[in-house]
Amino acid sequence: MSAEAQEKKRWLSRLVYKLVIDTTSSESRSFRVYPTIAYSPETSFEFGFSSLMLFRAKQDTLNRLSEINAFTFVTLRQQYGLWFDNAIYGDQDKWFFLGRTRIQRFPLLYYGIGPVTPGNAPAIVDANYILFRQRVLRKIVPNLFFGPEVDYQLLSKTEFKQPENHAPYPLPAGSSGTENLGGGLALVYDNRHNVLNVRKGFFGEIAFLNYNKTFGSDFSFHSWNVDFRSFHPIRKNNVIAWQVTGNFINGQVPFNQMAQMGGDMMMRGYYQGRYRDKNLVAAQVEYRMLPFSFSRRIGGTVFASLANVSPALDQMMINKTRLAGGAGLRYLLFPKKDIFLRFDLGFTEEGPGFYIFTGEAF
Repeated sequence: MSAEAQEKKRWLSRLVYKLVIDTTSSESRSFRVYPTIAYSPETSFEFGFSSLMLFRAKQDTLNRLSEINAFTFVTLRQQYGLWFDNAIYGDQDKWFFLGRTRIQRFPLLYYGIGPVTPGNAPAIVDANYILFRQRVLRKIVPNLFFGPEVDYQLLSKTEFKQPENHAPYPLPAGSSGTENLGGGLALVYDNRHNVLNVRKGFFGEIAFLNYNKTFGSDFSFHSWNVDFRSFHPIRKNNVIAWQVTGNFINGQVPFNQMAQMGGDMMMRGYYQGRYRDKNLVAAQVEYRMLPFSFSRRIGGTVFASLANVSPALDQMMINKTRLAGGAGLRYLLFPKKDIFLRFDLGFTEEGPGFYIFTGEAF
């Protein structure tokens, strides 16, 4: 091998090591690109690349850790897309930008609307999907933020494929495609210091969004969303975490923007959207060992959750509450930033669901 080829090989090795291996100090900005292999009931196996930027405003360790995550993927179910998530804190928390963006072609299963729907023969909804949701929040007092919120969702080139050998589903609102723009306000309390792996702190959000045909939406409805999360350290590396969340919608809402039960974050084990309606109340608790006492990189969790959907709050039935629970393993991916890769196995009355993702579920 020539000297030039050897130098190129060494340069490539240094580049890969810099991108994938976490060598930066806790206050330094870091940028990582790494291949991903993930799995969930919604996607089967998915393959892609993630890029993760972590930084503190002015590289000051007294400022919170901000994160910008980009993820592109393809799956074995012919899904593909590009995701962005951001939780950015300004110097001394003067500003807080919290949001997510989804651009994807993502065939999903549709089981109907309501707390009781058949699970053996879902329809398939294939569509282009764009979501842009962003909060621009200003600090009022320490840890308390307030500001505007915008939510844009577009469902286009939609194919609603009815199941074979099963009665067809009534076509829900928005089944042929829909475009909606909502605006509102959000009040957030947040004293967490590491969004991807919270070991101590509290996050609470109350948000209102209004979608109106006057402003270009296909449907007129409004929603209240609440989300409360609390994290309590137990001994050196163990954490008890809990979350209570609710979505409450009034008006004519398209099926894709209804409150949905299931997924990789809440009610793990249930397919995302297995149950959907205008109202959702859900809660979960998780015990985290990050890492185990006998390991520097491997940890684990156990978790349990419950949830209920209904067309109206006064119609919510206790006996229709669904339960889920499970356990998971953790691998310390970026030691200097305390970020784990999670492997979760959730169990429900309908069977298990397996998940692989970067960062905790909540």
